[in-house]
Amino acid sequence: MSWRTENEGGALRVVVTKDLPGERWVEVLTAAGCEVVISTSRDILSVDEIREAMGERCDGAIGQLTEPWAEELFEALKQAGGKAYSNYAVGFDNVDLAEATSRGIAVGNTPGVLTETTAEMAVALTFAAARRSGEAEVFLRAGKYDGWLPDLFLGKRLWGGTLGIVGAGRIGSAYAKMLAPGHELDVLYWDVEARPELESFFEGYSDLNAAHGGRRLSCRRAESVEELFRESDIISLHTPLLPETRHLVNSESLALMKPDAVLVNTSRGPVIDEAALVEHLRANPDFRAGLDVFEKEPAMAEGLAEIPNCAIVPHIASATTWTREGMATLAACNVAAVLQGYGCEDSGEIDHFLEGDVPQKAPSILNAAELGL
Repeated sequence: MSWRTENEGGALRVVVTKDLPGERWVEVLTAAGCEVVISTSRDILSVDEIREAMGERCDGAIGQLTEPWAEELFEALKQAGGKAYSNYAVGFDNVDLAEATSRGIAVGNTPGVLTETTAEMAVALTFAAARRSGEAEVFLRAGKYDGWLPDLFLGKRLWGGTLGIVGAGRIGSAYAKMLAPGHELDVLYWDVEARPELESFFEGYSDLNAAHGGRRLSCRRAESVEELFRESDIISLHTPLLPETRHLVNSESLALMKPDAVLVNTSRGPVIDEAALVEHLRANPDFRAGLDVFEKEPAMAEGLAEIPNCAIVPHIASATTWTREGMATLAACNVAAVLQGYGCEDSGEIDHFLEGDVPQKAPSILNAAELGL
C-alpha cells in the first residue's frame, strides 16, 4: 500500500482511505492537531488494508462509500482508540450505524454540497438518454456520418410530459425545479411524506408562467409508486438504498412503464435490478435509461455496456471540483469537531464550513442524538 503523511507527529491520528480533492480538508485536520495518514492508492482498499492502516493508534477515519464500514472496521477503530468516522458521501448505505453507535463512534456524512451538482447530472443523463447523444457521438467518432438524414437518431421530445420523481428530498426536488419549468412538465412524485414546499414552488411558478401565456404545471404526490411508473414520461430515482427500495425497479415495475419512457438513476445502483433492466432495454428499443450508478460497482450487468439505448457514466454525479472539495472539508470537519469535543450543527446549513474560520462544531453527525453529542 502507498500512503503519505501530513503533520507527522500530531497528537491525534486520522486515517483517510483515499486522497481527497483540495487542501482545506487537510488544513482542518492539522489545525486540530491531527497527523493525517492518507492512502494514495487508486484501488479500493480491502478491510484488511484499512485495519492495518489504523493499527494500534487511530483517533478517527474518513472512508469511502466503496468500503464496508461495519462490525469489523468499527471494532478495529475502537480498539485503536477511535471516536469518529466520516463517510466521504451523503449516502451511508455502506455504514452500519448500529455497530458504530454501540462502540461510541460518531459517524458523519457530507450533505448539502452535492444537491445541485447531482441534480445537474440527472438532468444531463435525462437529455443524453432522451436525445441519444451518446449513441450519436460514438457514431460520429467512428467516421460513420455521411451527412444529414431525416431519420438519423430520432429521440424523445420532453416538452409537456410528466416528470416522475422517486424520492423528492433535496436532490429530487432540485432536479424537478431544474427540468420541469423549462419544459412545461407536470411533476408526479413518490415519497414517504408529502413535500408541500415542492408543491408550493410549482404553484408559484404556475402563476408566473400563466401570466406570461404559459400553462399551469401540476405537482402532486402519487398515490403509489406504481402510479408514478405508469403515468410518467421521465422517471428519475433519488431514493436512498433501503431494504424496501432495493430492486424497486424490477421486471414487474419496468412492465408498468411507458414503452418510450426515460429512466434515470443517480441514487444507488441496487435500487434497480440491473439484469431485468438489460432485458427490458433489449426488448424495448424506444425505452431509454441514463445511469450514473450500478448494482455491483464497478462491474455492470452482462450486456449493459453494449446496449445503445442506455447512457452510462462512472458514478460521477457529484464530480465537480467545488462539490468534491466541499465533501472533503465537511468530512474533515466532522472528524475534527468530534475529536476536539465540539457539538453539532443544528441549522442544517453548511456553507460556513467551506471557507473562512472553521466553526467549532460538526456539520453532520448521523448518530449525534444516540451518542449525546
